[in-house]
Amino acid sequence: MKKKNLYVALLCSTLLSYNTHAQNRTYDGPNKMNTWSVTGYGGITKFFGDLTQYNGFFKRGDREELTGAWGLSVNKQLTPLFGIQLTGVNGRLQGAKDNHYSSISGETYSATFNSPSFVQLTLDGTLNVNRLLLGYNKLRRWKVDAHLGGGIVYYHTDIDWTNVKTGAVGHFSTNTDASSKTAGKWERNGSTYTREWVVPTGLTVHYELSSRFDLGLDYTHNFVNTEKLDATVGGLSDYDLQAGIWTFAKGDSKNDAYGMLSLAVTYKLGKNAVRAKDGKYDAAAGRYHLRWANPQQLIPVPYNPTMNDADSIAKANMPKPVDPRLYTDSDGDGVADLFDKEANTPAGSIVSGGGVALDIDKIIRDAIKNNLPKDECEALFSNIEFDTDKAIIRNPSKETLSKVVELLNMRTNCRIVLVGHTDARASDSYNVSLSRRRVDAAKRFLVRAGLTDPSRIIAEYYGEYRPIAENTTVEGLQSNRRVEIKILPNNTIRSTYPAGFRR
Repeated sequence: MKKKNLYVALLCSTLLSYNTHAQNRTYDGPNKMNTWSVTGYGGITKFFGDLTQYNGFFKRGDREELTGAWGLSVNKQLTPLFGIQLTGVNGRLQGAKDNHYSSISGETYSATFNSPSFVQLTLDGTLNVNRLLLGYNKLRRWKVDAHLGGGIVYYHTDIDWTNVKTGAVGHFSTNTDASSKTAGKWERNGSTYTREWVVPTGLTVHYELSSRFDLGLDYTHNFVNTEKLDATVGGLSDYDLQAGIWTFAKGDSKNDAYGMLSLAVTYKLGKNAVRAKDGKYDAAAGRYHLRWANPQQLIPVPYNPTMNDADSIAKANMPKPVDPRLYTDSDGDGVADLFDKEANTPAGSIVSGGGVALDIDKIIRDAIKNNLPKDECEALFSNIEFDTDKAIIRNPSKETLSKVVELLNMRTNCRIVLVGHTDARASDSYNVSLSRRRVDAAKRFLVRAGLTDPSRIIAEYYGEYRPIAENTTVEGLQSNRRVEIKILPNNTIRSTYPAGFRR
C-alpha cells in the first residue's frame, strides 16, 4: 500500500473510532454529562509570506485569487473550561508578488505560487475564555474558545515566474524527489509532498442553537516551520538560476504562515441531550453537555427550612395523641382508666385486671375449700400508701399484704410484682432511692409473713416518674407515695410498665 493511502486510512479510522465511542463517554461527576462533539469547518484561506503583495488581514493583490479550505475536528470537553480537539484540514493556498528582487543574481521577478491541496493534522487544546472571565451566568448561549496546538502539514508548491528585465518566463514545482524538506515527504497522487511542523493558534466564537447543534465562526493562524511554503527564501531565492530553493538556507524574512477564516458547525454527541432554559438546570431532564453547563449547577441547593417550615413538618409528622386514660388512674387501684371497668373503687381495694373490686377473703376461702390451687392465676391489683419520706408500712396495708401472702401460698402458679413510687418533693435521685426502700420494705414484710417462695417477688421502682395524681395537692401527694401490688400469672414475663429500675 502506498504511503498516501496509509495516512488517509489512519486518519479516517481515528475519526470513526472517536465518533463510535463518543456515545458512551460521559463526564465523571455527580451527574452524567455529555462531553464529545464533532465540528465541520469551511471557509477562506490567506497566505502570509514572501510571495504575497499584502500581509494584511485577507487583503488580496493583483493576480491573487480567493482560496479556501475545509476541515473536521473531533472534540473532547475535559472540564467546563478546558478541552482538546483533533483537527484535520485540507485546502489551497495561493499568492503573487511583483518586483521580487533576488540578491543572488540582481534580477527582478514577478512570481506567482500555488499550493493546490495541502493536508494538515493537529492536536489542539481549547480554553473557554468567556466562562473564565465572565462566569457561567453571563452570555449563557455563547462560547468563546481560544485554541493552541501542534501538528504536521503536507504540501507542494507550483511557481510561475517572469523576469521583469528580460521578459523570460518559467515554471517549476517542488513536486519532485528533490523537494525541499525538513522532516520527510509523502507521496500523494504521484506527487511528492513536503512535510513540515505547524503550530495553529486561533479563536472560535460559538452560539448554542439547540441541544445538538452549535454555530460558530473560527479564525486560525497557522505558523509553519519553514520559509519555503511559497518556495521562496526572501532575496536568497533566484527562480531562473534555481538558487536558494532546494537548500535549507534561511533568508531575512520570517517563516511562512497562513490564516483560515471559516464557518463552524458543531454536532454534540451523547445520550438524552438537553440544554438549560433561562440558566436553570434539571438533572432529571436528561444530559447536559459539558461544553455549556457547569456540573456544580446541577447540584441542588441544600434546603434550609425556616422556623415555620420546621413547625409545619413537625406537625405533619406528629403521632396521634395518646389516650390520656392510658396513663391515668383516677381511683388509685393500679388499673389505668382506659381499662378500668369500675372507675370509683374505694382506696386500698384489691381489684382484678379489669379494675373490678374483689373479695379476697372469699377467694382465699374458696381455695381452701377446694383444697387445691386453681389452674390459672387471676390478675389482682392493689396499692399500699406511705407517709412523707417514709418507707414504713401502715397497719391497714399490713392486713392486705398478709392476705396476699396467704393467696400466693395457695396458688403457686402466681407471682407478685411490687412497683415503688414517690411524690415529687425531692431530687430525682433521692426519689428513686426512696421508692426502692419502700419496695424493699414491702418485700421484707411478705417474706416475714410466710411467703413460701420469695423468688416469685419482682421489684420495680420509678421514683417520681410515674405519678397517678397531681403533685400540687395533699391528696395527690399522698396517692403518689405508694407501692403498687400486682398479682399476675407466672407466664407473664414483665409488668405492664415499659421501662424502669428493676431487680
